[in-house]
Amino acid sequence: MIPPIPPPLHDSRIWTIPYARNPFFTGREHLLALLHERLSTARTAALIQSQALYGLGGIGKSQTAAEYAFRYGDDYAHMFWMRAATSETLAADFVTLAELLDLPEKDEQDQQRTVAAVKRWLAANEGWLLILDNADDLLIAQEFLPTSHKGYILFTTRAQATGAIAASVEVEQMNLQEGTLLLLRQAKLLDIDTPLEQAQYADRAAAERIVREMDGLPLALVQAGAYVEETGCSLDDYLRLYSTHRKDLLARRSNLLLDYPETVATTWSLSFQQVEQANPAASDLLCLCAFLAPDAIPEDLLTRGAAELGAVLGAATADPFKLNEALEVLRRYSLVRRDGSAHMLSIHRLVQTVLKESMNKETQRAWAERTVRAVNAAFPDADYSTGAMYQYYLQYFMPHIQECATLITQYHLHFPEAARLLFQAGAFLYAHGFYSQSQSLHELALAIRVQVFGSDQPDVAESLNVLALLARILGDYVQAEGFHRQALAIREKTLGPEHPATAISLNNLGVLYRVQGKYEQAEPLLQQALSIYELSLGSDHPDTLITFINLAKLYAEQRKYEQAEQLLQQTLATCERVLEPGHPHIALSLNLQARLSYEQGNYERAEALWKRSLTIIEKTLGAEHPATAEILNDLAELSFVQGRYTQAQSLCQRALSICENIFGPEHPDTIAYRKHLTRILSKREGEQDDG
Repeated sequence: MIPPIPPPLHDSRIWTIPYARNPFFTGREHLLALLHERLSTARTAALIQSQALYGLGGIGKSQTAAEYAFRYGDDYAHMFWMRAATSETLAADFVTLAELLDLPEKDEQDQQRTVAAVKRWLAANEGWLLILDNADDLLIAQEFLPTSHKGYILFTTRAQATGAIAASVEVEQMNLQEGTLLLLRQAKLLDIDTPLEQAQYADRAAAERIVREMDGLPLALVQAGAYVEETGCSLDDYLRLYSTHRKDLLARRSNLLLDYPETVATTWSLSFQQVEQANPAASDLLCLCAFLAPDAIPEDLLTRGAAELGAVLGAATADPFKLNEALEVLRRYSLVRRDGSAHMLSIHRLVQTVLKESMNKETQRAWAERTVRAVNAAFPDADYSTGAMYQYYLQYFMPHIQECATLITQYHLHFPEAARLLFQAGAFLYAHGFYSQSQSLHELALAIRVQVFGSDQPDVAESLNVLALLARILGDYVQAEGFHRQALAIREKTLGPEHPATAISLNNLGVLYRVQGKYEQAEPLLQQALSIYELSLGSDHPDTLITFINLAKLYAEQRKYEQAEQLLQQTLATCERVLEPGHPHIALSLNLQARLSYEQGNYERAEALWKRSLTIIEKTLGAEHPATAEILNDLAELSFVQGRYTQAQSLCQRALSICENIFGPEHPDTIAYRKHLTRILSKREGEQDDG
């Protein structure tokens, strides 16, 4: 016979929240308001779905649930808190609740009978809120709940998938303002009731740096604040110490944090072990993510780099079903986030830190090398096109390549694939106007190639050639000439004087001399390059065509307009016949024809040609490319001589802005455009004075 269910307790209210209210609780206002709306006692409890606060360990799920209980506890008849990490802790807490409810089964030897009695009580009574904390396995927690009830249920869990058990609400890392406020309060550098705006400037600035370093993880900020309070060190001191003692600080347990049983390091260690036991590929995937940039990891980076990821992870990333299985395990503990529509993964920076710090140096180096090899396999040869794919690689691959560059330097990863990745990424950045970033990658690629291949090899000449181009663009003509001559000497020695690669060096050296006005030195080099190209590649090859354009530009600058015009017309006709519409070579030809028309006073034709060229350049190289700035400046010059000063000012200002952003204030082009703008502004002011 089932014993009768006791009536609700009217003379006392049961409250089992195991924490005192946290005086330092900060932010989460939207989250708390959302929970209150969804768990409102004004709505019929039977129609309200259970809620689950989910997120990474240390993100503040339990603290948020506790704050909700303190803030809205008066809305509920009873407030129950259960430890839901295991069935054993749940059963123990249900037995305790049976005692508090004074159920007849409270002293049963068989715990299951006691648990069943509590479930019946929950089904029969209304208005209670049950918080199931650390319910990482929701199926275990569900076994302890009645199938129907008139109360309210809130889970905290690391599991991202909650199914029909509960509606999920993600607890994310704190934003910069919330995290800074929490840290300053916890460190006792700001009173609880004092707004952030009244914090000392130096304290706030240092706190913001720590928040960024901790990626807004509340537990890490609380630990940092407690350390500062306990030791009396400054926030700047903590930052310096963190740079050398990361592992120790993240694992350090504070005597002041009684409501925080785990440290940042220990809160994830069990999860790491469970992942490894459940799915070795998931464990390897987590290790790989630890060595990539934390945000927006493309899934196709994994699939295209699968062959370099080892037998276990390689097999998983090559098979979508196995990859999903691995990600399901990682999402069970919120160790990674997945944007299924964008096919992107992300990982918290501190998860990366703790995971790497748990490895010995040999394991770290092995994963660093594996990461570099995988990213290299996934990154294509430099693509000079634009549009969606250009933006995709720039936005989603470049952060990981920059991370690989750091790994290459840190772990001395000197092998051909590392050099290839750096070179191709540098070429990609060069093509799209990111010259300083390109230069740093090419310098590292050159150092590796010299070490791997020796100093007199074609690959070394290839790197020297690009570094020479970058030096010329960035205004260092002496360095550019030195690099070009080194590259030319290597190519003539190893490939021969008639090789197309030798012609590349001759052409580029000729362009360098032309830029400096050394026309007598430039012309024979360009003619020699053209002769080699025509013999080896033919007259229709893009390299041949660009040399024709460079030679025509030389003639134009020498005011040999007839020679320049004739050469350009032939070149443009060939470009339009053999190249895709919108190819940059076509734009260069149009641009030079526009210059010739302008110099000869045909302004209408010049404007039409420059506008055609600008359309192509903006589409292929982008609106912020130096080539775009050059044409804008040309159009500004044209507008100026036609008396359209307002338009000239607008065009020149845009050109100057592009150059300042890319080259800085002291680059020759920046200085030239600034002088041009000053001349335009002076003319406008003079016109206004005359008026």
